[in-house]
Amino acid sequence: MSQASKHVDWCLKKANKEVEECKKLGKRLKHRGLLKDNPDLDEAKKHLAKAEHNLSGITKFKSIGFSDWSMSAGFYCIYHCFLAIASKFGYESRNQTCTISLMRHLKEQNKINLDEKFIELLEYEKISENSVIDLREDYTYGVQVSVKDEAKLNELKKTCQDMVDITKEIIFG
Repeated sequence: MSQASKHVDWCLKKANKEVEECKKLGKRLKHRGLLKDNPDLDEAKKHLAKAEHNLSGITKFKSIGFSDWSMSAGFYCIYHCFLAIASKFGYESRNQTCTISLMRHLKEQNKINLDEKFIELLEYEKISENSVIDLREDYTYGVQVSVKDEAKLNELKKTCQDMVDITKEIIFG
């Protein structure tokens, strides 16, 4: 069993335990893992729409002088693509590392054709100077109020558009 598969199993157990605990306590059902249910194409479409919304935000934030927020929009564009794919295969995720492991797990099972580079963009273990997660953290928690490197913004927008296109193929293809 691969590391991704083991982590997905852990995420499923974690979420189920948390949901059961909420039921026992009479609280609103919530979890910080993965739940498995029936595939939900409607939910997948909603996440895809959110991803496209975030993709357009990259340009719109820049045009109004808030290009620092473009980095967060790029991160969440890719993340919502992952959530759309998860929904297509019957998973609900409320945990970024669980979502990333699920993408790798689905890829290992040959259920999705997704280049490793897209998964690595959101992995903490693979943080590099140009990873989307690194850029998001730098611009969200840092003090920069604009992105001076136009090429960085253009690359982010292209990467996000590619991920949206791949997600559409996975969901509708």
